[in-house]
Amino acid sequence: MLLGGAGYPQISPGLPDPGPLTRWGLPVARTAVDVSAALTVGLLVLAVFLLPLQRGGLGEQARSYVRAASWSALVWAAAAAAALVFQLSDILGRPVAEILGNEITSYASSVPQGIGLTLTVLAALGVALVGRTVTGAAGTAGLAALALVGMLPPALTGHASSAGNHEMAIVGLSAHVVSVSLWVGGLAALLFHALRGTGEHVPTAVRRFSTMALWAWIGVALSGLASAASRLSSVGELFTSAYGQVMLAKVVVFIALGGLGWVHRSRTVPGIAEEPGRRLFLRFAAVEVALMAAAMGLAAALSRTAPPPDLSQATDAFRNLTGFAMPPPMSAQTLLTLWRPDLFFITVIAVLGGGYLAGVVRLRRRGDAWPWGRTAAWLTGLLVLAAVLLTGVGTYSYVLFSVHMVQHMVLSMLVPILLVLGAPTTLALRALRPARQRGDRGPREWLNAFLNSGYSRVVTHPAFATPMFVLSVYVLYFTPLFGFLMQDHLGHMFMNVHFLLSGFLFYWIIIGVDPAPRKVPFILRIVLLLVAMGFHAFFGVAIMMQSAPLAMEYYGQFEVPWLDSLADDQYAGGGVAWALGEIPTLLVLVALSVQWARDEERAERRRERHSRRDGSEDADLDAYNAYLASLERRAARQAQREQQN
Repeated sequence: MLLGGAGYPQISPGLPDPGPLTRWGLPVARTAVDVSAALTVGLLVLAVFLLPLQRGGLGEQARSYVRAASWSALVWAAAAAAALVFQLSDILGRPVAEILGNEITSYASSVPQGIGLTLTVLAALGVALVGRTVTGAAGTAGLAALALVGMLPPALTGHASSAGNHEMAIVGLSAHVVSVSLWVGGLAALLFHALRGTGEHVPTAVRRFSTMALWAWIGVALSGLASAASRLSSVGELFTSAYGQVMLAKVVVFIALGGLGWVHRSRTVPGIAEEPGRRLFLRFAAVEVALMAAAMGLAAALSRTAPPPDLSQATDAFRNLTGFAMPPPMSAQTLLTLWRPDLFFITVIAVLGGGYLAGVVRLRRRGDAWPWGRTAAWLTGLLVLAAVLLTGVGTYSYVLFSVHMVQHMVLSMLVPILLVLGAPTTLALRALRPARQRGDRGPREWLNAFLNSGYSRVVTHPAFATPMFVLSVYVLYFTPLFGFLMQDHLGHMFMNVHFLLSGFLFYWIIIGVDPAPRKVPFILRIVLLLVAMGFHAFFGVAIMMQSAPLAMEYYGQFEVPWLDSLADDQYAGGGVAWALGEIPTLLVLVALSVQWARDEERAERRRERHSRRDGSEDADLDAYNAYLASLERRAARQAQREQQN
């Protein structure tokens, strides 16, 4: 706070001042929010992922950590509520005593920053209440996910939402919060567990945490770079601005934590089973937790320090809305060169591609074969995904409805087909190793549990997946929802994820080769495909018949100087929706025909094997052969009588 200049700012006479209580109370409350939230996440992760499960459920110590997480979540909720009050006091420039009452209620329900903290309070209270009763592994994993999600709203409504590059800032800060929480909270909970005299399975928990911490460190590094790039216009501002200097202090602490992590992986983790190794781990971990606490304090101070203004670029309505300048007229060159550095989908593509190739390599090294066609389909799907999200197509999707519709159709009707044909679940089940201990759950067991869960049976049922794929587009484009989501990067990202997932679920039912909770008859698959394509064709025609442009609450906020008419562009978008559905339909029908023929061949081979095992042919074939034999015997007897006569 002192380094950034926010501890004792110079207040001009006559300007509102919330007072020292708010000036220092807000960062203290935010630090308490960060620490208690990370501890809540760490205790839940320790209970369900780091400690071995017993017969698929939580052990006695793990259940005690879930109860402890409920108490830390209660502290988290109280700290978030205090931050809400101090934040309003800071915004209004009035002391806390003057704002208690209806103003807080209005702020918590109508202003984005207030809504974000309110959602955090509700999520923390949910973890605190449910944590008192949950006993299963799946429920605890759900609580950990809720805690991680509950940490995001304040991050999404702070400095990141007003940064120049909205996408990079919002996604970078969200990934930063999640990575830090898993790393800091996990180590603090693990240190507490190791210090307990009755702590069980410490070597196993330390080994698992070491792997998780490595990925968290990488996530913190990448997200920190993204956050810095979105707020600083040059490297020199790291040294010349107060914001950059606080960030440099965080970098120093981060490098020190990375060095301690390397010591853990190279020295303490291999010898943790022995008593000297455990003592060494405890010493290093205690120093690491202290440095992490310092890093969280620096983060709170950084949130109170204004980033340097970017004076190199003029602001306009479109830049304020999207975070980037209006692109030039669309051409083949601009579609190939105007890339959008969307950190979320870059991470998704890298993780999906790297994980798939790692699974294929593991199978090859083990001597198992994996069809090259599946690998080609998966990688092609990821390349197409990158082409419509990260290139100029992603840039112009914010400007032109027609390009947005191209993106929509490709994400929902082409990319899912390629990804489904890649059979990622089958590859994961074959490549992942079983858990070392009987009754425990590793990644393979968690995947199996998810595939066999009631949730999986519901979302993969044709009665759910087909309406989700077909009807959601009508709900999105013929209600105010489309215009609302287009005004925010998170809304845009939500639409793209929905298009991708709804298409993946639908085509998984139609042409999926992965194991599924139920087998859908091929004739029903063809019917579902034709019905869905008919609805999509009608959707395109309905868009073309609209008399007024859609989502004017978004497109009406800026002008595209090189576009003649929004109505004509929308008409072109409807034509795209109508025409692009034909090509995927043809591809899927070809794939269905091949799969149906192969399924019949497999069924015939099974019948033949069953017949050879039982020593008899198919019942119908046996009856027919018996009938022919009886005719032959009757003809022989008739010929014998004729010879006798």
